[in-house]
Amino acid sequence: MKRFLLALVLSTAPLPAITADLIMVEQNGCHWCARWNADIAHIYPKTDDGKRAPLRRVDLRDLPDDITFASQPVFTPTFVLVENGAELGRIEGYAGDEFFWFLLSKLLNEHAVPPAPDS
Repeated sequence: MKRFLLALVLSTAPLPAITADLIMVEQNGCHWCARWNADIAHIYPKTDDGKRAPLRRVDLRDLPDDITFASQPVFTPTFVLVENGAELGRIEGYAGDEFFWFLLSKLLNEHAVPPAPDS
């Protein structure tokens, strides 16, 4: 009986939510970064996906020490989904807003990043 009660309590305990960030690796003079900025940057934080994975920008030539990339980013922009400093997945390049949103949603869902609390 004790095992049953313990299992019941554990099964109803809330699981910790995955907190993820979307790292945008960019560099000065990047045409596709400028296109992403014009198309997406102003609305990204207002979207459900933007709330699920807030954006953090880093420079390709000055990558932060607090992120472990699966491999060194080469192209800009590269969007890296990170949890607890470790890469979960990435989107390399920017081919337009519709393709970006599709790939981002797929990436977030593949890694079970939960919806934003106020969604």
